[in-house]
Amino acid sequence: MYRLPDQTKRRPGEVRDAILSVLTARPAGAPLHTIEQHVADLIGHAARSSVRSYLRLNTPSTFIRTARGHYGLKTITRMRANKVAESRLDYWRSFSFGKSLVLEADCLNWLRERQSNTIQAVVTDPPYGLFEYSSEQQEKLRNGKGGVWRIPPSFDGVQRAPLPRFTILSQQDLRALELFFMEWAQLLIRVLVPGANVVVASNPLLSYVVSGALAKAGLERRGEIVRLVMTMRGGDRPKAAHEEFSDVSVMPRSMWEPWLLFRKPLEGRAQDNLRKWGTGGFQRPSSDKPFGDVIPSAPTHKSERTLAPHPSLKPQQFMRTLIRGVLPLGKGVVLDPFCGAGSTLAAAESVGYESIGIEKDTHYFEMAKKAIPRLAAFKNGGNHLVSL
Repeated sequence: MYRLPDQTKRRPGEVRDAILSVLTARPAGAPLHTIEQHVADLIGHAARSSVRSYLRLNTPSTFIRTARGHYGLKTITRMRANKVAESRLDYWRSFSFGKSLVLEADCLNWLRERQSNTIQAVVTDPPYGLFEYSSEQQEKLRNGKGGVWRIPPSFDGVQRAPLPRFTILSQQDLRALELFFMEWAQLLIRVLVPGANVVVASNPLLSYVVSGALAKAGLERRGEIVRLVMTMRGGDRPKAAHEEFSDVSVMPRSMWEPWLLFRKPLEGRAQDNLRKWGTGGFQRPSSDKPFGDVIPSAPTHKSERTLAPHPSLKPQQFMRTLIRGVLPLGKGVVLDPFCGAGSTLAAAESVGYESIGIEKDTHYFEMAKKAIPRLAAFKNGGNHLVSL
């Protein structure tokens, strides 16, 4: 990821936040050299003296020194000692439908408390701008005032879905984004079985940030899956100068959507991993056709948005194609840590897979209760499964 020059002044608390992120993802603590290395991975060059000073000055109030040159986060150490994790599920609201379970929770907290090696695949469309899903911006969106969300004008009498303005993100926002996804992936990798696929929706402007963070956390990059779809992003003429530069598009009109493809490293060969864990590849659409990395799609139809009015809803045609492929033997649990209205879980239900969704926004959690059964039963003549 692009780094600001070393002489650029750091924002207040940047080193602190990086240290906390590193140790939050490591409940057993970490040696000093590991903490220093991962802090540098997150924020660029950081003086070793700054990292060591912060740890020493905040021990034992925040950190605990478990051995010489080895530190842990004190609150997590206490949680482990008191076995809080076993009782946390009692505090999370949940509902189930068929083979799907949805929890109202912060996915980072849930991942910290989930048992190791229990998830066979992840498919998710996360809030990769973070800011657009803050409570303030969501309130503006729901009130129709936009905020960071751009409310496009209607087209041919159809009101188009709102789009987040990712181009306004600052360098600090991008660093926060990288920090978040690295922490998320570090927590995620423990709960995945070896060979588990991790498929993460992104966009051409931010995919490099998310991809770099997942790779640094230890996930193995396996390419990208292309959702071939005409979106309404890009293609515009210069703002307030559209007549002067009528033949200019400031950015290309987006005609595809990248879904980053990673996996937890295998145990041995692919066939060994498949025999032991049931993971390590993709299910073929048919015996003579491999799973392809381009999936033709269409914008989410109004009929689906009526069932689940989430601003980032993906069509079931696409989701079912993708979900069916991520479990190579058709067995296991698909996790969506940012499940929104539950389209991933609905697709898993449609193809007969077990699934778990985590959603911390109460509004979307309540939406998913109604949307998952409706989306799972959704049928449309044009929404058949397609894979190249």
